[in-house]
Amino acid sequence: MRNSLTGALVVLAFAAASSAFADVAPPPPQLEPLPEAQPPPPEIANDPDLEPQITIIRREAETIEEYRVNGRLTMIKVTPARGRPYYLVADGVGGGFIRRDSLDTGLRVPMWLLFSF
Repeated sequence: MRNSLTGALVVLAFAAASSAFADVAPPPPQLEPLPEAQPPPPEIANDPDLEPQITIIRREAETIEEYRVNGRLTMIKVTPARGRPYYLVADGVGGGFIRRDSLDTGLRVPMWLLFSF
């Protein structure tokens, strides 16, 4: 008896679902065609002019790495034989360089715990 009741419920559910899909509305009559697709923008990531050219100069007391983009010197990394490396980053305004001990910008994004389970 239980199997026949379950079978009847399955048949009723299938009939209700099939009648719901049969009443699908037709699409609106005034559809406009899509405009022509634009070509994708050129690849910037693969542009060799935008990739830095690195020149490494080794001396007894230090190693200097010069980073150039489009022939313009943008950054210098100095690694002394003893001590920590430091960076000279182009100022961008007067053509000078600013010394940094790391490339970390110091920006700290707040990260709060809101919920815990």
